Amino acid sequence: MGTDLIANEVVRSVREKQKFSVMALIGNEYFLYLVSSMAFVLIWHWVAKEQLLGKSLATPYEVMMELRRLMTIELAGKTLLGHTWASAQRILIGFVLASLVAIPLGLFMALNRTVNAIVKPVFDLFKPMPPIAWISIAILWFGIGEPSKIFIIVIGTFVPCLLNSYNGIRLIEPELYDVIRSLGGNRKDEILQVSFPAAFPAIFAGLQISLSIAWTCVLAAELVSSRSGLGWIIVQGMKQTKPELVIGGMLIIALVAWLTTMMVAGLERVLCPWKRHIKGL
Repeated sequence: MGTDLIANEVVRSVREKQKFSVMALIGNEYFLYLVSSMAFVLIWHWVAKEQLLGKSLATPYEVMMELRRLMTIELAGKTLLGHTWASAQRILIGFVLASLVAIPLGLFMALNRTVNAIVKPVFDLFKPMPPIAWISIAILWFGIGEPSKIFIIVIGTFVPCLLNSYNGIRLIEPELYDVIRSLGGNRKDEILQVSFPAAFPAIFAGLQISLSIAWTCVLAAELVSSRSGLGWIIVQGMKQTKPELVIGGMLIIALVAWLTTMMVAGLERVLCPWKRHIKGL
């Protein structure tokens, strides 16, 4: 049982205990998560075991054993944790650089027509270009060192950060601004009381998308003469024709990407307590 304070009134919410039933279990979302995950692993194991895709697909057991091996041995002087940290460092630097520029720029574009008119045509021109298309120009500009890898990650994370910051303000209902004006507020009050609070959840959503994209950019970034990172591990698996190494690297990227996005989601819940969470959506 919990309590909520609404308009100076205490509203009590009581969670009723339901009797166990097979239908209730089947309809439970966590049970469905477990079933779908187990079904995926079983189908994966069957396809690999029967070699329906030839020898290019390793079984889940083979992948886990390869990851366990990488935890103890070194590839290019690093264990699996060392390569994961190498990729995480590049992503963190690129993600922070992109966010520091894209978020303020997106807010300025939404709040100022002049800035929007200047920046939006150029942004719309570069927006459809995938990060991998920038590899050649990154090498020409920055060489084959760390700056070129970070540049590719910045390019990949810049677009969703800016778009979500921009749309977070542009999609605000005009009636909310009318309320501020009717109460005697000025433009500053509109920005502080309406624009920013409405934009913050959208900004955090953009950050989560950007982190996911950043981890997918790792492979493209680490194709640029790299000797470390999860992308480099995947490339080595391709060169050595070891599908368990390729799939293992992919799974680690997916796992770490999920963990980092969950961290951003947790930070959003702390910093944006006013955000509505609609059950079932």
